[in-house]
Amino acid sequence: MIAFMNQKGGVGKTTTAVNLAAALAQSGRSVGVIDLDPQAHLTLHFGAEVAPGSPSVYDVLVDEGTPVDEAVMRVTERLLLLPAETDLAGAEVELAGLPDRTLRLARKCAESSMLRGLDFLLIDCPPSLGLLTLNALVLAREVMVPMQAHFLALQGLSKLLETVSLVSRGVNPDLRVTGILLCMYEGQTRLAAEVVGDLETYLESHRGEAVPWRDCRVLRPAIRRNIKLAECPSFGRSIFDYDAHCPGAEDYLALAQNLTVEAEPSVNGETAERAAGIETAHDIEPPVVVTSVQGAAAAAPAPQGSGHAAEAP
Repeated sequence: MIAFMNQKGGVGKTTTAVNLAAALAQSGRSVGVIDLDPQAHLTLHFGAEVAPGSPSVYDVLVDEGTPVDEAVMRVTERLLLLPAETDLAGAEVELAGLPDRTLRLARKCAESSMLRGLDFLLIDCPPSLGLLTLNALVLAREVMVPMQAHFLALQGLSKLLETVSLVSRGVNPDLRVTGILLCMYEGQTRLAAEVVGDLETYLESHRGEAVPWRDCRVLRPAIRRNIKLAECPSFGRSIFDYDAHCPGAEDYLALAQNLTVEAEPSVNGETAERAAGIETAHDIEPPVVVTSVQGAAAAAPAPQGSGHAAEAP
């Protein structure tokens, strides 16, 4: 179970969730994808649409009587989608007064027969650190951070990591940050090389510490800047259905192959395990997790830039 998370928008979260899911499914793995972004871009990227009167992830979260299996769509033989609509934007307000507001998604997914037995479950988080993202972090086992090789992106990384740490200490002790994926990457620039160097130095400095990102690494390959990746959403297709031989398709396929070698496949059995953990998590007041995020996150040290951001490549 992997959550793609970054509070900054436009960094490649949705593009990565869609095309990595498609690459994994193409390689023979069974994959589920959850769209937790109120923009519903992941749902649109797959060419899917929630029919009038049909449930979406919004209904799963706010309506106790709507099960996950009632809202899930089958995109391909090996790919399932829990879709979103723009009304998901109101979910955080409706969840705010509920005692299990950060636990809803995990509990509902634990009850799903369609998600049980999948090799991978991917979650596209919104570009914020609110209740929707917290629900994703309670469900997930891993966090991957898509980002661009820019120095400003480094400054937001510390807040993101501290949020993961708070959730790990509070309700999901198995949660860990496993990788940072560089998207829209231009490897020929000096800036890109310096940002990668700063990231690797920062991550290496936390090896062996009791933090969820102690084993995090910069994932390879980076996803090269490629216009085809920007074009395919307007056709409601993954990059493999749009142009399977472009650099973007090659990069996501290679990334999927690396993940299948390293990952612990199958969420089968994890759903029951997660359900048991959720019952324990009810002993922790969700407001502690929610209200602590903004205050405590600012205290985390940010990766330091090397100071050459203004230099020409």
